Parts: sequence; C-alpha cells; structure tokens
Amino acid sequence: MPRAVSLIAVLMAAILAWAGEASAQTYPSRPITLIVPFPAGGGNDTIARLVAQGLGNALGQQVVVENRGGANGVIAMRQAAKAAPDGHTLVFANSSSTSINIALYSNPGYDVRRDFAPIGNIAQMGIGIVSHPDFPAKSVSELVTLAKQQPGKLSFGTSPPGSGSHLAAELFKAITEIDVTLVPYKGAAALTTDVLGNHIPVIFSVMPPALGNIQTGKLHVIAVTTPTRMSLLPQSPTVAESGLPGFAAVLRYGLLAPAGTPRPIVDRINAELRKIVISSEMLDRLAKEGSDPVASSPEEYAADMVREDELWGPLIRKLGLKVE
Repeated sequence: MPRAVSLIAVLMAAILAWAGEASAQTYPSRPITLIVPFPAGGGNDTIARLVAQGLGNALGQQVVVENRGGANGVIAMRQAAKAAPDGHTLVFANSSSTSINIALYSNPGYDVRRDFAPIGNIAQMGIGIVSHPDFPAKSVSELVTLAKQQPGKLSFGTSPPGSGSHLAAELFKAITEIDVTLVPYKGAAALTTDVLGNHIPVIFSVMPPALGNIQTGKLHVIAVTTPTRMSLLPQSPTVAESGLPGFAAVLRYGLLAPAGTPRPIVDRINAELRKIVISSEMLDRLAKEGSDPVASSPEEYAADMVREDELWGPLIRKLGLKVE
C-alpha cells in the first residue's frame, strides 16, 4: 500500500508539472490585470505603469493597471488573494503590503506567504534623515550625541504611525537608545515644508519631495537608511557606515501572483521583469523617485520578505501599534 501511495504521488506531481508547462506555453491568453494597492498618480503608480507597459510589450497582451487604494493596501491585497492563480492577475506590492500590514492590522485578511507567490523584486526606496542646514548635528554620531545631551528635547518628524519613515525612526531610536519625540505628519510633502521652515529640526522621510531642496543646499542629508548609498545621492552616507553597522530600513517594491500560479508562468514573468528593472527607462524613473533597482529571483524576493517580517513585526508589536 505505501508503495502504491508513493507511485500515485509521483504520477500526480508529473501531471501537475505537465499541466504547468502546458499552461505556460499558451500564457497569456487574454489581458492581464495588475492590481496596484495605491491611488493613481503617485510614485508607486508611476513605477507600476512602467512595469505594466514593459510586461505588455514582452508578453504580447495588454496589462491593465487597476488602482485599488484604501486601508494602506489591505483591501486590494484581500481581493487579489482570491483571484484565479493563472498569471492573469498580478499585484504590485510594497513592504507595507507584504510585511508591515501583517503585523500592524489585527486581521489583515490575507497571509502573504500562504496567499501569494513571489515573482521578483523591482526596487527599494530608502528613508533620509534630513535636517535644516542650521541644525548643528551634521552626522549620525553628532545627532546621537546631541540627543543624549538633551534627552526628551529633540523632535523628529515622520509620516503617519505605521509608515515606513515612522518605523525607520522608531528603529533608529531603539538602536541608539536616544530619548526624542516623534511628531507624525500626514505625509512627506508636509514634512519637507516644515523642515525647510525650520519648524522641526530633523525629519525621517522618503526622498522625492525633498530632493530639489537637497540638491540646492537648502536641506542637509545626515544619512540614508539604505544598505548602500543611494545612486541619486552618492555623497550622502548610509546610517550603517556612520557608526551603526548593519542598520537598514528600506521600502521594497515587488511583483506577486496569487498562490498556486504555475511555476513556469512565474518564471516567465520573472525573466521579463528582470529585463524591465534594468532598462534605461526604468532606471531613470527610479532615480527620479529616489529608488534603486533590485532584480531578483522569486526565492530571493521571498527571503527579503521574511527578513522584513523579522525586522518590522517585533518592532510594531513592541510599540503596540495595532489597527483593528
């Protein structure tokens, strides 16, 4: 009996592999929907549309972008998890969609590892620690020293609680053991306005809204939270090289498919995605958005998401940040 069961299992695996290969040969058979869990018009949407255009050209079928904003992407991810796993529904996801929401929401309604198949990375965006030029601390070490000399007196501006910039600031606080007040803003544009006006001394922010003022010297970058220096700001050091080895806090963008999508289809999309990520048009757009390209295999993207879970989950739970 055990031998018979083993034989059946082998036959089933062979049938499934054959079915996957057969479906890949006819894929795609109709237009593809790319779900984007963010409103139209922003930086995320712009990058997603370049991916859609590139995939459409490569696969010979139109890739239709469908923006489904709301609840930090939770609504879109719930809907995408229920889509047919045939490669005709894809998801443009970021770190909030794949890792932060899972820890932040009591019941997000989806499990990335269970409900989705990773296809590949697209890009990563770092957070800048940005100050007014008059602020006396010019480096990470000087910032930490100043904060410890004046416990409880310094304020750091961030985006709303649970956002990438807020969590990066919380991580920085925890590792350096400094006592500072985090002031949440509605978004990066408001952060930039207030640090320009010297209403708040330091902000943790995504880079695009501040880039122009940084390049003209109206704002100073103390450090960036990416593992390596950003291509657009090669003169700005990383936090890791500024005295906190191993520190990294990035927002990662990637492509997902519903779980159960045949591996040959995943591999085909991944191959085309890699070409898109390193194309001159994408490199130019990513630079303007303050991001750097990251081409990867599905397994590498899956490993990155695990690492993000291990970074953000414990921090969110420690801070008691929960959304019902």
